[in-house]
Amino acid sequence: MKTVLFACIHNAGRSQMAAAWFNALSNPEEGRAVSAGTEPGQRVHPEVLEVMKEVDIDLSTITPRLLTQELAAGAALLVTMGCGESCPVVPGLRRADWPLEDPKGKRLDQVRRIRDDIRGRVEKLVAEESVGPRKTVGSAAGAGKRVQGA
Repeated sequence: MKTVLFACIHNAGRSQMAAAWFNALSNPEEGRAVSAGTEPGQRVHPEVLEVMKEVDIDLSTITPRLLTQELAAGAALLVTMGCGESCPVVPGLRRADWPLEDPKGKRLDQVRRIRDDIRGRVEKLVAEESVGPRKTVGSAAGAGKRVQGA
């Protein structure tokens, strides 16, 4: 099983959305995602919780977590979320960077655009990594149950 690690600084927005989408869209027998940050925040941003709930993905029980060597060691790919020079680097781990705007404090229409951009990138990644699609996905409905611990 491939593990994709989505990382940003605070692990409270972009990386949480990306991991949730990956877990909702990939085949759970072939791939999974986790997310972490170099300086984790206290909670997932409220505007992120709201726009993900609109697509039936519940992140309300998720807590941002620290990116550790142990967490990174099990990953096949590290995807950083446009955090520039502050993005984590894990030696020996394949890495991609998605230059994405931080949703923190943005209007809901802006956060929806970021959410939808992330979904499109994740759909492409699921295909590239050959870990999907999830057999029951027609939409993300019901996917929230799978994102625990993202």
